Amino acid sequence: MDLKLQGKSALVSGSTAGIGLAIAQNLAQEGASVIVNGRSEERVTQAIAKIKQSTPEAKVTGVVADAATKAGVEQIFRQVPHVDILVNNLGIYEPKAFVDITDEDWLKIFEVNVLSGVRLSRQYLPKLLEQNWGRIIFISSESAIQIPVEMIHYGTTKTAQLAIARGLAEITVGTAVTVNSVLPGPTRSEGVEDFITNLANQRNISPAEVEAEFFQNVRPSSLIKRFATNEEVAALVVYLSSPLASATNGAAVRVDGGVIRSIV
Repeated sequence: MDLKLQGKSALVSGSTAGIGLAIAQNLAQEGASVIVNGRSEERVTQAIAKIKQSTPEAKVTGVVADAATKAGVEQIFRQVPHVDILVNNLGIYEPKAFVDITDEDWLKIFEVNVLSGVRLSRQYLPKLLEQNWGRIIFISSESAIQIPVEMIHYGTTKTAQLAIARGLAEITVGTAVTVNSVLPGPTRSEGVEDFITNLANQRNISPAEVEAEFFQNVRPSSLIKRFATNEEVAALVVYLSSPLASATNGAAVRVDGGVIRSIV
């Protein structure tokens, strides 16, 4: 299927690994000009090389800046003053008991997960409206709907993203600009892969056994009973980035493996 992304430019925040890198790769494969973002020159360079390796003709550049800070977003905007597609992917998580989550923890996770997308959207949305075409996508989580008891602060930031995306979508009324959220379920990201491997080594069991226990005990509502791949999440994001998704606006679209037990 031709997603008609030739000639479109896309910025993906926090895209040197995991879901963000997979999104950048898939966008490049579809012909979009992609800007990879990360905090270190080394990581950005490695991500660009990986995309070029799989798609030699890819049009991909990088911007080294911390999108979790006001100064970092301003730096991104100076280097990349215009994009057609903005994917607010940057995010962190940290399993922690509620009583142990400090004020500093709350402020940090909101700065990274929420304000990064707010600041980037504030910069780019006016230009998208002016040209009467564009896409903004927030990478939220199933944790926005089913707040995980082991990281309430993380789930709260993901719920905030849904509210922000829906509010921004209301601003686009009558235009060809859309704003949507994507809700991945448990996904085999870089951090999850390391966690599974370390836990398997500690317990002297296989990574497959760790995964099976996770879906039996921690996410028993999953219908696929496995971690989604980064590419499975990216496929949905890239579709929503395309002109083909023109009638999807203000939506929270799931790619959660059936973890969320509701029909709305």
